[in-house]
Amino acid sequence: MTADHREPLPLSDDDLASLVGIRHFELALLRMFGAGELNGTTHTCLGQEYVPVALAPLLRDDFVLSNHRGHGHYLARYRDPEGLLAEIMGREGAVCSGVGGSQHVHRDGFLSTGVQGQSVPLAVGIGLRFKRAGERRVAAAFIGDGTWGEGAVYEGLNMAALWQVPVLVVVEHNGIAQSTPTELQLAGTIAARAAAFDVDFTEVVTKDIADIRAQVAPVVARVRDEHRPAVVQFTTHRLGPHSKGDDTRGAEELAALREWDWHGELAARLGQRFRAIDDKERDEVERIVERVRNRPPATWAAPVGAVR
Repeated sequence: MTADHREPLPLSDDDLASLVGIRHFELALLRMFGAGELNGTTHTCLGQEYVPVALAPLLRDDFVLSNHRGHGHYLARYRDPEGLLAEIMGREGAVCSGVGGSQHVHRDGFLSTGVQGQSVPLAVGIGLRFKRAGERRVAAAFIGDGTWGEGAVYEGLNMAALWQVPVLVVVEHNGIAQSTPTELQLAGTIAARAAAFDVDFTEVVTKDIADIRAQVAPVVARVRDEHRPAVVQFTTHRLGPHSKGDDTRGAEELAALREWDWHGELAARLGQRFRAIDDKERDEVERIVERVRNRPPATWAAPVGAVR
């Protein structure tokens, strides 16, 4: 695992609250599945929460396309755990009236689906509209390293490069595609794939929020102002299972991942400040669970905002 030995930069209370809020939301979902309170499936972003939290202010007015592991992407952008939980549970107050569930969420400037790779060509279309309309906006697509087995990714990168579309592809490279280690399913590198299309590539290995923003902000600015598509790869790690309880990794590997995790690192570094915010966010998630659990089923209403 890659270590970052630079001195960590200051972390705001707001960013810390977002980080631990997403963590406790995801943990609550796993507990609720275990208790039989949720149906279908869910894919948590445990361990990767810092990626969307770091990028949220850089993409505040842009269009974000998420994927099957998208709860953190949504929560970092909207801070709406109650609406998302209601969506997952199919209860009143749901973001999409309970018809989208865990993977398919639409809100103004945000769309997630469980179809691997679909977000890249969609980002090209949305970004092309921004370019033609003279809007200084970016279409950002979150994908994983396993998604580089989908042809739609390469078709999208080809069009984005040819047409010079403001597309940012964010790769959460967690080293495992469902239960297959990346080295067993991906030849070569993602950097070389981006280079083949003459697309800018940046790798981020740090978990430090401020450092990430300093590294990625110039990339986003180039995409926005020069219409130069880019790929930003976050070398990260997934702590939880692919979906619910289907983790095939051994105890030693999982223990090493927990040692790497940002949560314990921040708890040790920030002490009482961390504990106070962590406790507050955990308690708030539990209150939200209780409120949503007692709501009636959702009824259909138009989604919040339009695709624009």
